[in-house]
Amino acid sequence: MVIYMNLIGQNKPLDEQIKVLKQILLKNKKLKQVLELLQNSTLKDYYIGAGAINQTVLNYYHGFDLNYGIKDFDIVYYDEDSSYEKEDKIINEVKALIKNVDVEVDIKNEARVHLWYRDKFGYEIEQYKNTEEAISKWGATITCVGVRLENNEIVVFAPYGLNDIFNMIVRPIKEEFEEENYILRAEKWAEKWPKLKVIKWDD
Repeated sequence: MVIYMNLIGQNKPLDEQIKVLKQILLKNKKLKQVLELLQNSTLKDYYIGAGAINQTVLNYYHGFDLNYGIKDFDIVYYDEDSSYEKEDKIINEVKALIKNVDVEVDIKNEARVHLWYRDKFGYEIEQYKNTEEAISKWGATITCVGVRLENNEIVVFAPYGLNDIFNMIVRPIKEEFEEENYILRAEKWAEKWPKLKVIKWDD
């Protein structure tokens, strides 16, 4: 178990929480490297989101290695060219850019998610209008956070705020998400991070 400095973000004003979030995230050396490399990429309207962000914070508050439990880094962006070929080109460019960082990445153009969503989840969705709309539908408030660097300053998109992350609360976002998937995810997360408080689907 790693002992970290006591950076507390619970129940503070959002601007203070963003400062705490930045300090915690930049302690994750792999995440810091990827953020810095992407800052110099050609990607526009992009974020690193979901697990790489909230799980770094959970690991910090649990005293775990900051990369514990993080399967991959989710990198999302929006390109109106929704062809498979263009997305594949971007994927290869990003992977080449961060090839010296020992991480797996999952790179998606959120403009084309609706094209494969039914095959994966069994029902159709409308095309997202931008990356922010997509992040807002990621199933739990603790997951709906994206960050990137601009001029070495962290930009945060958190449509449901940061209090649930800092209080380690898993709360469902029911739009475009199903109860079964939420329960499975929440149970899996609670096994890895026992301090999590899971809000039931119907609460």
